[in-house]
Amino acid sequence: MYDQILKRLSQFILLDKSEEEIFVSKLMVKRYEKKELVLQEGEVCRYAYFVNSGCIRYYYNVNGQENTAQFFFENGWYTDYDSFLTGRPTKQNIETLEKSELILLSAKDLQQLYNQLPKFERFGRLMAENAFLGIRQRNEMLENQTAEERYLTLMNERPKVFERIPQHYVASYLGIKPPSLSRIRKRILDNK
Repeated sequence: MYDQILKRLSQFILLDKSEEEIFVSKLMVKRYEKKELVLQEGEVCRYAYFVNSGCIRYYYNVNGQENTAQFFFENGWYTDYDSFLTGRPTKQNIETLEKSELILLSAKDLQQLYNQLPKFERFGRLMAENAFLGIRQRNEMLENQTAEERYLTLMNERPKVFERIPQHYVASYLGIKPPSLSRIRKRILDNK
């Protein structure tokens, strides 16, 4: 059950068997059905989530419209860092797009790991750096690329999105309406 998370963790830090046992003792496994809310706007994000299986997205409600910010698949980590670190209510919603199994690590337990096993501070730093780079890349994409360029970038860098995510969520992620996405796809296919 914890093989995937331990393998993923080993890409950041190496643990011996006793350290693995300490880490695993802090984890909680939760299973979700498709289209189930994991975290809702107004709640405090108390966990870091590891996607053991399935897919999640996080989005914002803006004037009654859902704006998709990102998708996470197997072996991906996600948390709302702002809420997770400060205890303030989140502005995000996390929803499963498929039947999913998530492994949860609480903020309290992560702090204990930082104190008990200092190598977890390196893990925390690397995760924060990766989150920062992902946010920066997304912002640059939205600011500097046309809708068609954003589509092609996503297609080249994350083809899994097009295999597993409904098109209206892909359009939202790209910052366009579904009919625009259909026109872009048609234009690209016609030019091949």
